Order: sequence, then C-alpha cells, then structure tokens
Amino acid sequence: MAVVLAVDLAWADTAKDDVIDRLQNAAVVLQAIIDAPDKGIPAEVIQKAKCIAVIPHELRGIYFGAAQGKGVVTCHADGGWSAPAFFSITGGGFGSQNGLEGVDNVLMIMNQKGMERLLSNKFQIGSEASAIAGPVGYHAAAGVDWKIDTEFLTYSRYQCVFAGATLDGASVAPDHEAMQAFYGAHANSRQVLLGHVRAPAAAKPFLAAVAGAEQRAKQAKES
Repeated sequence: MAVVLAVDLAWADTAKDDVIDRLQNAAVVLQAIIDAPDKGIPAEVIQKAKCIAVIPHELRGIYFGAAQGKGVVTCHADGGWSAPAFFSITGGGFGSQNGLEGVDNVLMIMNQKGMERLLSNKFQIGSEASAIAGPVGYHAAAGVDWKIDTEFLTYSRYQCVFAGATLDGASVAPDHEAMQAFYGAHANSRQVLLGHVRAPAAAKPFLAAVAGAEQRAKQAKES
C-alpha cells in the first residue's frame, strides 16, 4: 500500500506540474497578442468574447492516430475572469495542422451559446458549434460577419504570426485528469467557468495575460 500511495502521489505531482506548464505556455501566447495588437486578434473581438481558450503547441500529441492538443480556457464571471478550466481538442481541422511545428491555437467564444458548449460534456466544432476563421488586425474589418450568431472564432499562431484558422470537425471535451490534478477530485468545468471556484495562485499569470489583452483591447478601441 505504501508503494501504491507513493506512485499515486508522484503521478499527482507530475500531472499538476504539466497543468502549470500549460497555463504558463498559454500566458505566453496571450502575451504575444498584447505585444502585437496590429497583427493579432482585433480589439472588438477580444472585448466581445465571453471566453478565451488557448491550446499551446508544446502540448500537442498523437491520440489514437489523431492529433490531440490540451488547452486552457477562462470565461467572464462576476465582473472579471473565472478560474481556468482545462480541455482537450482532437482531430478535425486541428489534426490537419499536425505537420506544422510550433502552432498555437486560440479560440474566442463569442456568445452565451458558445459558452454553453464549453459547459457541456463534449462537442464538435463545425457540426455542433458554429465557427469561422477569425478576423485579424488592429480592428475587425468592416463587413466581416462574425457578430451575429457565430459561437467560435478560431485562430492559429505560427512563427509569431496570427491568422484565422479553420478547425471544423475537431472535438472538444473537458480534460478531467487536468482538472483533478489542479483542483482536486470534485472539481468540474461548469463550476469553475461559472466563477464558483477561486483561482489558485498558479493560475494568476494566465489570468493576468487575459486581463492584459482585454485592457489593451479597450485602449485600442478608444484610440
């Protein structure tokens, strides 16, 4: 029993370290958005987003023959941003990028319907959740029809360049192992993203990057 307990504790420590690495890598991606607003996600998109999700390239792998990434997401809650929840994304348009090293993906969830998708057990981008490649630039171009019913705007970052990306067919599901490693056995994505769970200290750099991106977007829109 002592050996089993030691193995379990070692696994828990490793799993939590991996999740913290994911948060730090996601913060780096968001910081790049802040540092290059004229080439990144438009201010209007960042301001309107209900949730922001990032899949850092460092955590991409192969899962039963399909590309899999592991991401982190936060949503607006109680006038700020919720503690982060963790998810996985597999196959579809995400898998088609597997040959590109160093690709980060960003999902901007634009309305309540899209947020409800995140709170569900699993969904597929394209067939169940409406998604289009997001506009890029200092401001969203006039005539780009993303404000009506689109649930997800999708982006990729490759060699410091952001661009709209198509992730149709990719499946998104909660990462239960990461949630357990970070929050404990009883945590779930719904409670976290609705703002009912306090963000641990390890989440602060990621949340600070999200808040910084939002603040820069406000300044850009006012200028």
